[in-house]
Amino acid sequence: MLSGRRYLLALSLEQEEMCEEFGNICRAVWNTGLEQRREYRRRGAWMNYVPQAAELAEAKHEHPWLKAAPAHVLQQTLRDLDKACREHGTFKVRWRSKVRWSPSFRFPAGNLIRVERLGRKWGRVKLPKLGWVRFRWSRPLGGEIRSATLSRKAGRWYISFLVDDQTVTPSRHAMPDAAVGVDRGVKTAAVTSDGEFFDRSFITACETVRYRMLQQKLARTRKGSANRAKTRDKLNRIMARVTDRRGDFCARTAAHFVGKNAVVVLEDLKTRNMSRSASGTREEPGTRVAHKRGLNRAILDKGWHRLGLALTNAARYTGTAVVKVNPAYTSQRCSACGFASENNRESQAVFRCKAPDCGHTQHADVNAAINIKHAAGHAVSA
Repeated sequence: MLSGRRYLLALSLEQEEMCEEFGNICRAVWNTGLEQRREYRRRGAWMNYVPQAAELAEAKHEHPWLKAAPAHVLQQTLRDLDKACREHGTFKVRWRSKVRWSPSFRFPAGNLIRVERLGRKWGRVKLPKLGWVRFRWSRPLGGEIRSATLSRKAGRWYISFLVDDQTVTPSRHAMPDAAVGVDRGVKTAAVTSDGEFFDRSFITACETVRYRMLQQKLARTRKGSANRAKTRDKLNRIMARVTDRRGDFCARTAAHFVGKNAVVVLEDLKTRNMSRSASGTREEPGTRVAHKRGLNRAILDKGWHRLGLALTNAARYTGTAVVKVNPAYTSQRCSACGFASENNRESQAVFRCKAPDCGHTQHADVNAAINIKHAAGHAVSA
């Protein structure tokens, strides 16, 4: 089974400059290749990886600066571009901006990568053209290296190894009869049908105040100035800590779910569509834009999509089946009698069935999680 291992790098000044150069070259190759593909599509023709790789080899004679980066790293960039265009469409793939895109590049040849343990806290890896690079040994590799990706995040460089840990997904879960429904919300990140609540704050009050002050400072700086770049780096460092906390929460919560249940049922939520702006157009402006902006921020902050990815990843090691159901009426339907009405939910937390012969009362999120569990892969009817 393929798995990822990420470590913090300790680059020398020369190695850091080389990584920046490699990232800039990969960005140029990506943007040039994307523009070529779009131009071909405008003329009704197609362009794929094979001719672009051949043209890249020829371009090195005309542009010697392309030779600074390893050849297989640039080829991997074109492969990633080809995959993105096939999956999303040529005109939906984004450009890699020098300001907004964080440099990253991949060494796809695992046989050229050597790793040595230096001590309890440090190790080193030998990479083409970079030589030996030290990294913080925070966990064992646990498998054969297939590739390595270097990326910069909030001013720090990291290396991510793709390893084959030789693990096989179990054919049967340790608790085959256990199942749970999970309701994801904006007040509480995850609530189960068993009545468990999982939530935490990903940003502290002091970080929130500092982040807003830095945003105001960023708005007053001149575009392209050094002060603007420094302010943006400070903002990125705060957001990197928030992202790491969210990722840790999702991984721990997912491990808890799949360790105790053979089936985990989720709502099939389209997070990208749900968090889309309501500003509209100039001809048809949106309504309640500020309210929708706050809802979008809450949805993205709770990490609904990331929790779903963490569940899918963790389920490989336990044999858990992750099932997604239609979210329609799960918050309005009574889990006791099945009566569905928008009046059943009196508030964010209180659910009281309005059916004459029922009157079932329960926490609204727990009631929704039970409905999600009962759906078991089928749409909840009205």
